[in-house]
Amino acid sequence: MNQPLEPFVTREEHTVAGRAVPHESAHLHVAGRAPYTDDLPELAGTLHCALGLSPQAHGRLLSIDTAAIAALPGVVAVLTAADIPGVNDCGAIVHDEPILADGHVHYLGQPVFAVLATDRESARRAASLAKDVITVEPLPALLTPEAAHAAGQYVVPPMHLSRGDVASALPKAPHRWQGHFEVGGQEQFYLEGQVSYAIARENKGMLVLCSTQHPSEMQHVVAHALGLKSHHVQVECRRMGGGFGGKESQSAVFACVAAVAALRMQRPVKLRLDRDDDFMITGRRHCYVHDYEVGHDDQGRILAAEVSMVSRAGFSADLSPPVMTRALCHFDNAYWLPDVAMHGYCARTNTQSNTAFRGFGGPQGALAVEMIIDSVARRLGLDALDVRLANLYGVDERNVTPYGQTVEDNILRPLIDELVASSDYRSRRQAICAYNATSPVLKKGLALTPVKFGISFNVVHLNQAGALVHVYADGSILINHGGTEMGQGLNTKVAQVVAQTLGVQLSRVRVTATDTSKIVNTSATAASSGSDLNGKAAFDAARQIKERLAAHLSTRHGVPPETVQFVADHVIAAGQRLPFSQVVMDAYMARVQLWSDGFYATPKLHWDRDTLQGRPFYYFAYGAAVSEVLVDTLTGESKLLRADVLHDVGQSINPALDIGQIEGGFIQGMGWLTSEELRWHPETGQLLTHAPSTYKIPTASDCPADFRVKLYDNINVEDTIHRSKAVGEPPLLLAFSVFLAIRDAISSAGGHRIDPPLRAPATPEAILDAVDAVRAAIHVTP
Repeated sequence: MNQPLEPFVTREEHTVAGRAVPHESAHLHVAGRAPYTDDLPELAGTLHCALGLSPQAHGRLLSIDTAAIAALPGVVAVLTAADIPGVNDCGAIVHDEPILADGHVHYLGQPVFAVLATDRESARRAASLAKDVITVEPLPALLTPEAAHAAGQYVVPPMHLSRGDVASALPKAPHRWQGHFEVGGQEQFYLEGQVSYAIARENKGMLVLCSTQHPSEMQHVVAHALGLKSHHVQVECRRMGGGFGGKESQSAVFACVAAVAALRMQRPVKLRLDRDDDFMITGRRHCYVHDYEVGHDDQGRILAAEVSMVSRAGFSADLSPPVMTRALCHFDNAYWLPDVAMHGYCARTNTQSNTAFRGFGGPQGALAVEMIIDSVARRLGLDALDVRLANLYGVDERNVTPYGQTVEDNILRPLIDELVASSDYRSRRQAICAYNATSPVLKKGLALTPVKFGISFNVVHLNQAGALVHVYADGSILINHGGTEMGQGLNTKVAQVVAQTLGVQLSRVRVTATDTSKIVNTSATAASSGSDLNGKAAFDAARQIKERLAAHLSTRHGVPPETVQFVADHVIAAGQRLPFSQVVMDAYMARVQLWSDGFYATPKLHWDRDTLQGRPFYYFAYGAAVSEVLVDTLTGESKLLRADVLHDVGQSINPALDIGQIEGGFIQGMGWLTSEELRWHPETGQLLTHAPSTYKIPTASDCPADFRVKLYDNINVEDTIHRSKAVGEPPLLLAFSVFLAIRDAISSAGGHRIDPPLRAPATPEAILDAVDAVRAAIHVTP
């Protein structure tokens, strides 16, 4: 029965997008009932796989005694590179990464053979004997990026990005100096490790259940490894227990090995790494070595800068080239650099091949200029905040990046001004100075750092997405899209978008597992673009269904289709308020198509990868943070006391999820810059920090007791989904404020006269080294 329209019902009262609704799987997460790949029921006859790893960092692979492994209890088969029926390569860009080592080994931990056994423990025990059955003739190894750079060994040719004439501008600057800074890498440390479960299907088909951010790439590399076509391979991922970039390209080895084994044995094969092997095999955030020369005036304005960035790429290219490109494109961060020259070198080392990690090179590039700004302020005796403000991009001038993109939506100054006021930065700066003057051992530090982060894939063609929306006859709605859920809440946001578009309650909407047989040729869920791309694609699909329903009601009730309204789980037409489910059933009976595909391609993008010029980003996300720390100059311990964060997410689709991403990104960035240290043996190349016992991620006790996070009131100037902005990666850079606050505290030990040579991460050892250096310099400074 039709219900009369209630005059007080408005769209705003029934808005779904923009509400802080819980994550769609939150109730399953907290109950331990959210199934991940390893939790799925195993089919009868499933074999378990483990990998035998290279015991050498570099050498000629002479032999593998597979017979000795095959004779062990529970072992069914041992596979080597010779058993791969297709192409032995899973390189993401350059085809230089074998699935299993063949002819040479390139790092300690490289997969050499695969053991298939009736149970996981038997497979692992057999694989652990790799050092006894692999014979390698050692070759010289390059174990550091500095050594590889000196030898001219790179995975791709060097990159150069410049503007103006640095060679002429530097000598003219009133102040000119050189600096050196090293920042370490970072392990993704996803809670769910790498895992793939391959099941051979009829007629050469292969189903791969895989924990991956990039199902389409897994489909392609598996097809190549099997010597088949993409239509033979189906890759599915319902959810991941974290990814952070580590499952964008590097899930390929495990998907390929599992699929090759399943095809060879005609039995299901599961390959799940333990944490140590995950560390030893996979790459992580690139460590960077920066050498720079800077010229500036008396007010701290940078007049010229030249920087060389050397990254630890590892043994193969993987994603190192685009990571370096983004690092170069983020060296400016929030600042206008009139004359600048940047040089990027992806050093080939005999270590794990490094890959994507939240920020994708942006943090490494932007941190370099923040270190420069911090040092300029100290050299001039100014507050670093004032130097930052003096160098900010302008609105109508000084607003073009070194790569040629105009900054069209600059909100940096009002955002920073709001944070300065809300955090009481100026008064706290004075209070900290007074505290340090009477505290010889414990020193406090304070820093404010901004961020301007470009949103889009560097490679233009990757900025596309597809979605399917099905409306069933009972009014329930099913969505499938090309993005992957890794805890960030992508599925929740997409469901909100569709519910908002069709004017229904969120409970009507369900999102299914990412599946290459449903949405094809998808891009990785990366570059903070998951909601931008997939949200728009899902909106496009839902919009088409909405238009069909409106056209149907227009005909049925004799009203213009544009007057039909979808709101509050009802459809309003000709003054009647019809339940959505009734409208859907009526449309079904009238043979109206109730499903649709949607597609989206990000507009305005263009990029010349040879000249590094163009518009690589659709828009910029902005933010700023103030951090206050306490440093013990006797033990090197540091503690974050308070953090104030103000971040721009445009018009938020889900404030709760966005704030969660900001908090998580900030703490993860803090871990990178304070406690997460990677160490390799200087002679063997073995990764020494390959477990939680030696690699320290932040815990709850490391979070500040006073943590204030607020969303900046803003609407995206670009036509993004509901005018929102990406939020996955940019907040990680806000943790620069923690590192520079520690540097500020150390500087106070020398009366702020000496620039602390603090390396990152700022572990207690690094802090003590910097304190000692500052105090030693004070004693020799006249």
